[in-house]
Amino acid sequence: MEFMEVAALVAAIAFAMLVLILTLPILRLRHTVDAATRMINDLNDRTAPLLGDVNATVKNVNTALEQAQTTLDGVNLQLAKVDTMTTHAQNVTANVANLAAVVSAAAANPLVKVAAFGYGVRRAAAARRHAEDDREARDIIKQRRRAEKRANR
Repeated sequence: MEFMEVAALVAAIAFAMLVLILTLPILRLRHTVDAATRMINDLNDRTAPLLGDVNATVKNVNTALEQAQTTLDGVNLQLAKVDTMTTHAQNVTANVANLAAVVSAAAANPLVKVAAFGYGVRRAAAARRHAEDDREARDIIKQRRRAEKRANR
């Protein structure tokens, strides 16, 4: 045998030993890949119903959101009507305030004159009553003084 044949035989034996040594990890790796495949299949089996439930839930949420949107659209429409009514009420209130100011200005001057006249009449009546009382008191005092002067004479 020549050197090349011996080298080829040694290389073949080394390769065979390498294959034998790597066979055990490869078999274990195969078992690991099989277990991972089973887990993935099991996960797919469990995930499909969950995804169906999630899809149903999303549809229900979308339906509820559409109903809420419809309700909000109705509320916005009603708020627009209320806003219009509020604007009209504000205009009416401004008109009433202006009318009240005009009536007040028109009626205030004569009312002030009537009140002043009434006050003047009351003052004059009170002064007249007091004047009569004062005149009577002066007359009484004068009569007493005269009587005292006559008595002293």
